Amino acid sequence: MSNEKQVDSGRRGMLVATCAAGGMVGLATTGALVSTFQPSMRAKAAGAPVEVDISGLKPGEMTTAEWRGKPVWILKRTPEMMASLAATQNEVADPDSLKPYTMPLPEYCEKQSRSRKEHNDLLIAIGICSHLGCSPSSKFAAGPQPSLPDNWAGGFLCPCHGSTFDLSGRVFKNKPAPENLDVPRFMFLSDTKVVIGKDEKGEA
Repeated sequence: MSNEKQVDSGRRGMLVATCAAGGMVGLATTGALVSTFQPSMRAKAAGAPVEVDISGLKPGEMTTAEWRGKPVWILKRTPEMMASLAATQNEVADPDSLKPYTMPLPEYCEKQSRSRKEHNDLLIAIGICSHLGCSPSSKFAAGPQPSLPDNWAGGFLCPCHGSTFDLSGRVFKNKPAPENLDVPRFMFLSDTKVVIGKDEKGEA
């Protein structure tokens, strides 16, 4: 009898230890699953709207912000730059941005300037070519230049395969890039501050 009692108590001890270990594993697994479903701070920051101070931006200058890991250009166009958009209207493949790349042109943007009416001199565009994802270079000076036509009015040149875009980010005809540069949703908090990735309808 004493031997049976010893065996039973031994089994009981093993059973308790096994259940305890299993419970610990279960809790650890549950914790891992919970942490998996909770977005990290970095993930939140990557998609959050970005505020940019443009008080120091002069006509003809461009600054670059980062939103969702992408470069976002903010170009303050001069009157001459704005006038060039009419000249390129018939030379670009999609003048009214009817074929979006990864996002539609916000409805509050004018078709030619691709910007808000109250700040139509400011172009806000994502600096990623719609061909293979390269980042175009700014070529704001007008006139003949290497890899550009003699009647160049200013714009952007993609160094990878030669796609060219006007000063509204519209791709010229017969180029490798199939669509215009994306224009994200944005809004002005004041005349000197713009938020990218958010507008009156909420976050993008």
